[in-house]
Amino acid sequence: MFYPAIRKVLFQFDAETIHELTIKGLKSTGKSPLNVFYKQQVQDKPVTVMGINFPNPVGLAAGLDKNGECINAFAAMGFGFVEVGTITPRPQPGNDKPRIFRLPSANAVINRMGFNNKGVDYLVSQVQAANFKGVLGINIGKNKDTPDENAKDDYIHCMRKVYDLATYITVNISSPNTPGLRSLQYGDALDELLSALKAEQGILTEKYGKYIPLAVKIAPDLNEEEVKSIAKSLIDNGIDGVIATNTTLSREGVEGLEFGDEQGGLSGQPVKEKSTLVIKLLSEALDNKLPIIGVGGIASSDDANEKLQAGASLVQVYTGFIYQGPPLVKEIVNGL
Repeated sequence: MFYPAIRKVLFQFDAETIHELTIKGLKSTGKSPLNVFYKQQVQDKPVTVMGINFPNPVGLAAGLDKNGECINAFAAMGFGFVEVGTITPRPQPGNDKPRIFRLPSANAVINRMGFNNKGVDYLVSQVQAANFKGVLGINIGKNKDTPDENAKDDYIHCMRKVYDLATYITVNISSPNTPGLRSLQYGDALDELLSALKAEQGILTEKYGKYIPLAVKIAPDLNEEEVKSIAKSLIDNGIDGVIATNTTLSREGVEGLEFGDEQGGLSGQPVKEKSTLVIKLLSEALDNKLPIIGVGGIASSDDANEKLQAGASLVQVYTGFIYQGPPLVKEIVNGL
């Protein structure tokens, strides 16, 4: 793999511009012989989680392929599963640019994208065109201008659209870049949302004759009592899995760095310990009643094993993948 040399060139340019160009390139080559430039063979290390058979425990986290345009390309890189989104009912542009900032010395990224995406109908068309046979997670959210009290309507709308196409569905209530979204993680608001989604899952199971698991993605900026409360809601509402964690609002580890004080969610190395702590607390509170997918600061097989030892059953990468490219997938799988 020539990724380190390629990265030197890519990092000379604006982060979002390069991201958009990369997505276009991967979209056009995912099913073509040109995928030889990133395709790689990865060991089979199968694991069954949420009733799903994963060829290996390393997945792509949501956010890199928001519109599901590069599913086959990412699969060719050896990921055991690919999660696309976050998607919303209607297309939305997201927040003003610039909104992605690299912090290379900290192996970190700050983003304030704001669920920019082309809408759930476009994602559905892309997933259908991909005809992907592997494990596909679809991450759903709410539109920015949807009032919090109506949030469940947006999630249910997306859930109905993607149910027959997803291997599992992730409910994103933890992005820091949509005002009010994180309030859905707490108390009655969380129970109301999860109860509504669980009821809809039952209706859709009957309609399509198959059960698609529901996972909930939570933030790293939670104290022990908040984690326990969320865990109780997940168990009480029969949710199938939990993804820990999203990006952090903390700036610990990037103080004084260029772009370190930009608004948005911080990902990469600085969130690693926060994420692992939430996984440990969740694991204790859940008492094996539902599985955890660990994400946050994974840049090596040691980092991945740390998440697994803390209580995760699967892991996902995002920022580490931006800095290291496809070789990271093989390195992690080989080291598990």
